[in-house]
Amino acid sequence: MYSAVFNKNRRGFTLIELLVVIAIIVTLAVLVSVAIDPVRRFQESRNARRWSDVNSINTAIHTYILDNGGALPSGMAADDNTYQLGTCTADGNAICSGAEAACLDLTTSLANYLKSIPLDPLNGSTTSTGYSVVVDANNITTVKACSAERGATIQISQ
Repeated sequence: MYSAVFNKNRRGFTLIELLVVIAIIVTLAVLVSVAIDPVRRFQESRNARRWSDVNSINTAIHTYILDNGGALPSGMAADDNTYQLGTCTADGNAICSGAEAACLDLTTSLANYLKSIPLDPLNGSTTSTGYSVVVDANNITTVKACSAERGATIQISQ
């Protein structure tokens, strides 16, 4: 009789009920963390910054060309050579594979158009910015982000 009365007045949850609730919460937490995927969001954020930087560099170069009667900034030539932007004298192709060994310093040429040359958000520095430029025989300038993530190709030609 005591046990029958004890079961009727019992309050709280059973162990099974608690385990079911915990399993549901863990499942939801896993689904939310997979859906949010913070690593992917950071990579996409850095790529968005790269798009903005490439556009800024390209706009500055073309504004320079317009303001100077069609002349390219100092150090640039329509020779199909790829140059990483920066102040390095060697290893300019460390970040930008296929670039020339020496970097192209456009800091002085573009000073009126950019406060500073943008740096790649992941591994850019003033010596090796992580952005490259090439001018082809038709004077088409292509600015590229060398360290784009998630297999993206980030470049603008004009």
